[in-house]
Amino acid sequence: MALIAVIIFICIAFLDTGWATQPTTYHSICKLKKRSANCNGRRLSSVLEDLPAAIEELFLDANVLQTLSNASFIQYHVLQNLSLQANRLELIEPGAFLGIRNLSLLTVSDNFLSLNYSVTASALHSLTYLRKLDLSGNQLTELMMGRLIQHLSSLESLSLARNAIMRLDDYHFRNLPNLQYLDLQQNYIFEIEAGAFENMPALQQLNLAYNNIPCIVQFDLIQLRMLNVSNNHIEWFLSAENNASFELETLDLSYNQLLFFPLLPKLNKLQTLLLTHNHMNFYGKFFNNSNSSVQLLFLDGNIINITSQELWEENNHGNLSSLTFLDMSWNELSYFPDHFLKGLISLLYLNLSHNCLKTLNIEHREILSTLIDLDLSHNLLSKLQVNLGSEGSLTNLRNFNLSTNNLHGLPYQFFIHVRKITTIDISKNPIQICYPYSATSSDCVTFTYANSLRNLVLSGCNLSMLSCHFFKGTSLTYLDLSNNPRLLISGLETLKDVMSSIQVLYLRNTGLSAIGRKMDFSAFQKLVNLDLSGNSLAYFPESLIDLKLYSLDLRMNFYHTLPQYFMEKQLGKSLRVIYLSENPYDCCKMGWWDTLQSHGTIHIGDMTDITCNYSSRFISATNIPESVHQDCRWLTVNMALLYLVLILPTCLTLLFTSTIIFLIYRKKILQMLKSRHKKPSPY
Repeated sequence: MALIAVIIFICIAFLDTGWATQPTTYHSICKLKKRSANCNGRRLSSVLEDLPAAIEELFLDANVLQTLSNASFIQYHVLQNLSLQANRLELIEPGAFLGIRNLSLLTVSDNFLSLNYSVTASALHSLTYLRKLDLSGNQLTELMMGRLIQHLSSLESLSLARNAIMRLDDYHFRNLPNLQYLDLQQNYIFEIEAGAFENMPALQQLNLAYNNIPCIVQFDLIQLRMLNVSNNHIEWFLSAENNASFELETLDLSYNQLLFFPLLPKLNKLQTLLLTHNHMNFYGKFFNNSNSSVQLLFLDGNIINITSQELWEENNHGNLSSLTFLDMSWNELSYFPDHFLKGLISLLYLNLSHNCLKTLNIEHREILSTLIDLDLSHNLLSKLQVNLGSEGSLTNLRNFNLSTNNLHGLPYQFFIHVRKITTIDISKNPIQICYPYSATSSDCVTFTYANSLRNLVLSGCNLSMLSCHFFKGTSLTYLDLSNNPRLLISGLETLKDVMSSIQVLYLRNTGLSAIGRKMDFSAFQKLVNLDLSGNSLAYFPESLIDLKLYSLDLRMNFYHTLPQYFMEKQLGKSLRVIYLSENPYDCCKMGWWDTLQSHGTIHIGDMTDITCNYSSRFISATNIPESVHQDCRWLTVNMALLYLVLILPTCLTLLFTSTIIFLIYRKKILQMLKSRHKKPSPY
């Protein structure tokens, strides 16, 4: 009996919600799915009244609603998620949300709520269970913002991005004890009053990116886990000098005006530190014997605090022991303090590219031994000093970028001890090749022991004529030799030891020339992407036909035509991307082009740039005029007639001359033949 009573109760509840009588998958205007109604982009000027009463999610984005009148959602009493993004909302009347008991997510971004913010604030105050509110893009000032959120104590997430907020006072967030996420990016904030975030003990993520903040001093939000203050005008970042344990895990100070490395909390859990695009440097080396302290004056209301800060103190950068990701690229770093790298005992990723480093010393034992990825590109490095050994530095390194420096070589026995490295980029360096007599030098490069290496970039190193066993011992799958104009003048013999493993090969501007007919790619059976652009090739390498190429680049060569049989035989197999522009194709020999265009599976990456030559005029290959086609056909016929006209008179002249000679000398010729072939008659 109890079971029957429960079933009857469920049926009554089901009928009462309206789901039994109204369609759940179809509506004349909106899309219904389970307990969600999607009415986006329907040019609605008011809230629909004929949706199922039991919907929990209602999406009204990109409509033309201007006012939410009283009792607009009275029939949707179980609504939990309401989105009104990108409408024309100017007013939400105080009783608009009457009847909604459990609304927890409200999105009203990209509207005009600044026009009647005080009335709208009354409507929001009735949402006692609201957890997430998005007010971004409503042209709100700090006064309007404070009024709208002052009674929303249940909020856990609040977005005020893309508004007109200029300063934050200590009362703006006074009644938000549960707030965990606060987004204030893309405003005009230039001043934050002391204590502005003190009344939010649960705050974990704070986004202040894209504002006008000039500095951050006395940073003391110990509960915060993520702070984003990128794209501001910050010159100083100074944490409060205390022994409190900060929960900070991610700090983004990129794209600012930092002059010094930030003063971080002494006790922190920092894992990610982003400092790219600033003006940082270390100055201790330059001001060793001078007064390195500066006095900072802080105004807190009517109270003036003066703090002394040691600017050149190089051990004062805070605790970095838990840091795993550090990006200091695009700064003005000329050197590192002796003890800086020692503190990075957990670091996995380090980016120091685009700085002014001339040398880098990693000689202390086990420094950066956890590092996986190191980027030192675009510096002034002429030498690397690395402590190598079974327990030395960089023992776990996988990716190493040294592009665009002044390096002549790598440390001696580098690949013997850095056994896990898979990718190295030494492009745009004046590197020297190690020969037997220089094998122990650190001013040259050899890959003899690079067994783990899979990806190698040597472009723009001005290399020439490498030995045929230069890559012996490697199993490269990716090799870039581009922009070494004299490297492959004699052919592909240099690549002999990697032919069987290579998958991606860039040979742009490497000196390949008309000997292309002799270039044999048949051993490159795993080759997928091939770049032959920027060379002097006039003949298509026939050995490419049997490969399973996915991408082929033939730009900037001397091709007048391409083989028809390649287009017919190869394209249907594997080729999907091809580049062909900047070649002097003959407009009368474009049959291959028609075949290429007929393939629906291949993408011509530079189709609009491909031209052909006709009578010293360059014509777009995609739009060759019919008159040109006719001239080409007529030219073909004319050539046949020309050959006939040239050959026939010659033949007739020879025949006529032979006849005249025969008639003139007929008697002598007959006598000569008779005397030569006359035989005695038997009796």
